[in-house]
Amino acid sequence: MDLTKEFPRSVHAKVHGLVQIGRAIDKGKALAHGNIGEYNFNCPMDVAVFTFLGIDRDALFEVIKNAKNDDEIYAYVNTFIEKKTPEEIERWNAEWVSHQPQGESLEYFLNLRNQVAPERTDVKTWADLLDLDEKRIVPMRATANA
Repeated sequence: MDLTKEFPRSVHAKVHGLVQIGRAIDKGKALAHGNIGEYNFNCPMDVAVFTFLGIDRDALFEVIKNAKNDDEIYAYVNTFIEKKTPEEIERWNAEWVSHQPQGESLEYFLNLRNQVAPERTDVKTWADLLDLDEKRIVPMRATANA
């Protein structure tokens, strides 16, 4: 994966039913190949999903670096996902894609949104803003204030 030429998966994309982890894997693969570009494999969003799953970032990165194919990476990650109930995964997914930034993160978010799509005041989550920034279609949301 070359993140200097393409985007990682959307936050919304699921691996074994879980959002965000696929994006983190893509960034890990790009880092392992020396072409991560402007992305960060251990950003706060990655840390959140690693914490939810109980995955050690360095251990996952070693698996990514040494894997012969994606199936080996997914098998490793799945050992952690399997420890979660379907309800825990569903709750995580719903909360994660709807989480709105606050504090300093909100200021950074608003600045980026104003650069990417100032007319899209309906976009209030990192998941949607990253999709917009990476040229994915984001449906209009009901609210348009902020």
